[in-house]
Amino acid sequence: MRHPSLTLTAALTAALLLADAALAGNGGFAPEPPASANASRISDTYWFIFGFAAAIFLLVEGALILFIVRYRRRGRPRDAEGPQIHGSTRLELMWTVGPVLILAAIAAFVFYKLPGIKNVPAARAGNSMTIKVRAQQYAWTFEYPDGQLSVDRMVVRAGEVVRLVVTSVDVAHSWWIPKLGGKIDAIPGRTNTTWFKAVKVGVYPGQCAEFCGIQHAAMRADVAVVPRGFYEKFLALHEPSSTAVGQETFAGTCAKCHGLAGQGYIGPKIAGSSLLSQPAALEDLLRNGKNQMPAVAKTWGDAQLKAITTYLKRRFGGG
Repeated sequence: MRHPSLTLTAALTAALLLADAALAGNGGFAPEPPASANASRISDTYWFIFGFAAAIFLLVEGALILFIVRYRRRGRPRDAEGPQIHGSTRLELMWTVGPVLILAAIAAFVFYKLPGIKNVPAARAGNSMTIKVRAQQYAWTFEYPDGQLSVDRMVVRAGEVVRLVVTSVDVAHSWWIPKLGGKIDAIPGRTNTTWFKAVKVGVYPGQCAEFCGIQHAAMRADVAVVPRGFYEKFLALHEPSSTAVGQETFAGTCAKCHGLAGQGYIGPKIAGSSLLSQPAALEDLLRNGKNQMPAVAKTWGDAQLKAITTYLKRRFGGG
């Protein structure tokens, strides 16, 4: 091979083209396009670190290809020694000091971005709210400032700072809406907080990011960012005892184990069950659990419990 530089150039070009294709497709290679201020800072941090990683990868692989080409055997007998290469103090200093400077730059950038990721912006009158996020196998329940509830879909006003107070009632879960910020753990006996501010109206999907049991994959969540008028109508329909809350509680908590039609799945069939005509027994089962049935309603208020029992009886009990 007479032109090792051409080979090196071709290899580096191919690497860049492959990286470009991966970026264009995303496919888990890069963060989701951010839709919140703190998600933007997470994305900035990712790309800053990726830039260093990509440069180091190309430098190392390029040097490897160059050495393979330049110092190949060139027909030399197998038992003959190759040319002797002596060390370089300057190079040794460069590859010792260089990584230190790179790590210092990354650390400085991360600590600069971290407060904007973690710290909730100062509250402004009429432009901030706090939502309590309760995780349990396998649903997310959201409690709004005036006591309204929703399950598996949080609804917020566009352009509003939303502070989340995250807890768990059973095992460890992890709240994660990729376009709206980083992950935050939901841990029994502990309260964690995070926040986001979404300006663009839309629905942002997410999921539990901590393996939490057999139906972990079904523990999904959405955040719907809506105009103010729609938000007020949503709240009016989501009082804790409302039909909407009963239906969402069934879909989020019951259907994932008993089936959307109550036909039985991981749990037994509930459509037509005699328990539906025994309110006290049904409430006791939901509150305290029995056999393999967990106490799903252990932390529910009376109004939410009434909403789900009424919905179950109306839909599956013929009442």
